[in-house]
Amino acid sequence: MLPDSPARRAGVAVGDLLTAVNGEAPRDIIRYQILVDAGDPVLDVDRGGLGLTFEIDKVDGEPLGIEVESALFDQVRTCDNHCGFCFIYQLPPGMRKSLSVKDDDFRLSFLYGNFTTLTRFTEADLERVVTEGLSPLYVSIHSTDPELRSELLRNRRGATSLRWLRALLDHGIEIHGQVVVCPGLNDGDALDLTLTGVLDSYPELESLAVVPLGVSAHSSEASMRPHTTAEAERVVDIVEAWQQTYLELLGRRLVFAADEYYLLAARPFPPADTYGNFVLHEDGIGMVRSFELEFSGAADLPIGPRAGFFSSIDAAPAEGYRSPRLAGDASARVTLRPRPDAPVGILTGPYGAAVLRPLVESATRDDVRIIEVANDFFGGNIGVTGLMVGADVAKALASEPPGHRYLLPDVCLTRGVFLDGLAPQDLPKPVEIVATDGISLRRALGARSTLETS
Repeated sequence: MLPDSPARRAGVAVGDLLTAVNGEAPRDIIRYQILVDAGDPVLDVDRGGLGLTFEIDKVDGEPLGIEVESALFDQVRTCDNHCGFCFIYQLPPGMRKSLSVKDDDFRLSFLYGNFTTLTRFTEADLERVVTEGLSPLYVSIHSTDPELRSELLRNRRGATSLRWLRALLDHGIEIHGQVVVCPGLNDGDALDLTLTGVLDSYPELESLAVVPLGVSAHSSEASMRPHTTAEAERVVDIVEAWQQTYLELLGRRLVFAADEYYLLAARPFPPADTYGNFVLHEDGIGMVRSFELEFSGAADLPIGPRAGFFSSIDAAPAEGYRSPRLAGDASARVTLRPRPDAPVGILTGPYGAAVLRPLVESATRDDVRIIEVANDFFGGNIGVTGLMVGADVAKALASEPPGHRYLLPDVCLTRGVFLDGLAPQDLPKPVEIVATDGISLRRALGARSTLETS
């Protein structure tokens, strides 16, 4: 509850259970926001079994001032697919339950950019999306071949559910698609056919991300394995060839390969202008080039990660991996800050290390080093910084000297804790938490931009 807000002035209290707005029980934060955005809403609440009604005095568009606990007031629409590459099935035992929620809810797609397969989408859902303008949405395509898509999702409705993609596009809904590439299943010629199918049937897609599957040490799927270098090279070749085709026929590149593919293939990353306005940043596409722009000083503001449409509403906390990061100036959140001129160690995953090492070596002080954190917790081919956990960071810090500054990117924290439940204060040495963008890192290092030094 925000102080001196319309809701507080009317008498609404922390802990009240909202039951209706203007006589309607909202199903989720989307409908709630539409209702309370209007002037003078009437709230029905339950306070310890006592029903109360509050008439709120506010103008249209004025924030109500209530912080709600969940984005969905009814149940999450769970996923009934059984994809062999689903990371939920590959989690180590003992993790908190929220991380194991396997959703296929179009509302979470709209709110947080979660991908939905549309296998549980209905006519009523389509009507709501169109009526309320719930755009953009994010759709897992994986293959445009009905039989292969059904095989990948292990759901017979996978063969037909892309009809909803066509319907959404017909109604002008902005759609960002994704293809998770599984070696031996939907790569190679199958990927080529998928991109053909996109051109034939879904050319209005706003973007299409081609990303590699992650395989943890806890996967029980024998058919799921990491890409070889040759397979990664072919994915890059296919995507770049189709970019030219789409550019010629549609006027835009449309499809993009994840940065991870360029690392796996040992290929140079495409130029920054290839990625346009970096709409696929959170899918691991264009992150390297955007980080370079930020770190060099060529970007005045962080390019990503981006906040969603509802980032400024009263509250819409995400669940699991998309929970809010630290608010405010994350770089100022530090325990026992060492002296500013102390040597610096930057904690990052293997992929982050490959990107950061040449940047910090060429543009910062000579006492800055990269501390590569191996992901023993998940194992397999998991090397992204966002999945670093406290136990692995603690191992990396155990042999590090005291008195140095250790920078930890906030992308590996969810509401202040790692995915394994540890918190930064549990680490053997104090760390400084830095927002995961090049501008924040440059400032934390006290480095001038390369634009200033050139």
